Amino acid sequence: MDSSSSLNQYMVDFTLPHDLPEEFVSRIPQQRKAVNRLLSEGKILNYALSLEDAKLWAVFAAPSEAELMEMVSSLPLTRYMKVRISELTFYNAAQPMAPAFSAN
Repeated sequence: MDSSSSLNQYMVDFTLPHDLPEEFVSRIPQQRKAVNRLLSEGKILNYALSLEDAKLWAVFAAPSEAELMEMVSSLPLTRYMKVRISELTFYNAAQPMAPAFSAN
């Protein structure tokens, strides 16, 4: 594989506002739709929310940080959150377990 076509992985750490404005809450369905689309396209590898710390984490796959920033900026809730980006050296994940197929 040509290294110029390979994807880099980035951990994006979002900090939610302490008081969620009404506009933020009203955009949550749009956020979920955008995240689900990026997940199905393989551009987001995982997405997690911690309610206790008002933190949201996502691992993105992108060819460059500029393209990552385009994706992050396109999310409806990004403007309300602080964003910190870290390029990952590697990203390992367990494969989801699928039940064994039985012809019985």
